[in-house]
Amino acid sequence: MRVLTGLTLVALVGCNAEEPPADTAPPSQLLPEEPAAQPSPARLRRLTTAQYEASARHVLGDQVAMPSTLEPDGEAIGFASAAAAIDALSALGVERYEDAAYFLADQRVADADAMAAWLPCAPVDAADTACVAASVEVLGERAWRRPLEAEEVDALVALWAELAQADSPPTAWRYTLAALLQSPYFLYRVEVGEEGLLRPHEWATRVSFLLWAAPPDDELLAAAADGSLDTAEGRAAAVERLLADPRFEAGIRGFVTEWFHLERLDDFDKDPLIFQHAHPELGPAAREETLQLAAWLGTSDADWRELLTSSVSFVDPRLAALYEVPAPTLEGFGPVTFGPERRGVLGHVSVLSGHSHATRTSATGRGLFVRSTLLCQPVPEPPADVDTSLPEPDTTSPTLRDRLTTHLEEPGCAVCHLITDPIGLGLEQFDAVGRFRTLEGGAPIDPSGELDGASFADAAELGGVVAEHASLPGCWVDRWWVYGAGGDPPYETNEWLAETFVASGHQLRPLLRAMATSEAFRRVESEGARR
Repeated sequence: MRVLTGLTLVALVGCNAEEPPADTAPPSQLLPEEPAAQPSPARLRRLTTAQYEASARHVLGDQVAMPSTLEPDGEAIGFASAAAAIDALSALGVERYEDAAYFLADQRVADADAMAAWLPCAPVDAADTACVAASVEVLGERAWRRPLEAEEVDALVALWAELAQADSPPTAWRYTLAALLQSPYFLYRVEVGEEGLLRPHEWATRVSFLLWAAPPDDELLAAAADGSLDTAEGRAAAVERLLADPRFEAGIRGFVTEWFHLERLDDFDKDPLIFQHAHPELGPAAREETLQLAAWLGTSDADWRELLTSSVSFVDPRLAALYEVPAPTLEGFGPVTFGPERRGVLGHVSVLSGHSHATRTSATGRGLFVRSTLLCQPVPEPPADVDTSLPEPDTTSPTLRDRLTTHLEEPGCAVCHLITDPIGLGLEQFDAVGRFRTLEGGAPIDPSGELDGASFADAAELGGVVAEHASLPGCWVDRWWVYGAGGDPPYETNEWLAETFVASGHQLRPLLRAMATSEAFRRVESEGARR
């Protein structure tokens, strides 16, 4: 495994943190062949909040402000993108989407000159319906991620013409844009396929949200329309373009946000009377640190397991103060090298704080993160009547390890706690906001432990143990598949992709290239099988 050293960091600072290090050339070994593809269930997947915002900006422009209230995201199999395939839309959610559509449309039509310059074709008067139709076709294809049928264009043009004649063209555009944004074809990703395969526009949408966390651009939509995506070569070329595009970074960030549930850091709830570094801005900064590291490793073709072992991270002055490292910049984020005690995301505030209580750490929560999120190992729910409280620290039990002994001795508690707590105790040298310490209650903290037979001395070694765990490749493949396809991968496909991930040196691009171009990724149950 390639380890980023202080010399690597100097090169980063002196050049560009986005450039790949010199020692990350793709491995030359042949990748395994794909097994026979098994179909996945056909799905209608409602846009998550992040996907809705990316889609609205794709249609209306990056400058529009987003609505503050939408139907809340759910969670299934650990991802909002999977819950989107099964969660029903509430009556209140319908109202929220209606309000959001008009909120967005009002911003777009507020400036008549800007509106005229933005439209693909600006009508000169209420009778210029041919020009309106040209704009509706372009905007509609971007919004619905497929070409509009002739009758759909006609209906929208008729709506525009009636309102333009009765009121004004801006009013007509307001309602026309709102109609596009309220349509199920905008709010849902259609993945039902035809004859057992995703249609070209459905595949293009699935791949674009996987790799860019955004809807397909005009070039990908054009490829779907002209037949380029009907062949394996055409699909491979499209995937290669998406992976080489700077927008690939947004795709990595979108995945990691859902995988690690980083959106929860917006509600940073640590007690500032106990932790001097606790601040409302710390949570968003911690999220950005983890996203920058993940994106940098993924786009530089590094071993992506360095998420767990890298001594390099990206911090702002607030995080630098907490980590006790020199701030790389006066404002914003820059690269730093951690000391020997802190490595990868298991040393990030995002994980350490996100899996702690408001006033104290949680060995159980941190251990659960390693087991369930990083290794996909099931942990049973605690019995309904079990007492989960811990005794208060005293002179005989000053450290959390001492106090957890009680739980490990109770049969009803030990079932879960023996699975999680020995791992989480390896992170006890970081307090509930992630600041390093060696003592608790005046007593030295013992961060040593064992994970499935592999021992570790401290948090830094724990990261290496997790990175080498046999369950990791299959787990990380599974997480990407659930995010991209909305459900669990077929067993054979998961095994094949895990082998591909390992054979490529655990690089992200080869894994996602194989996933996106696989037959399994575009195969869905045929209509007859769904009846």
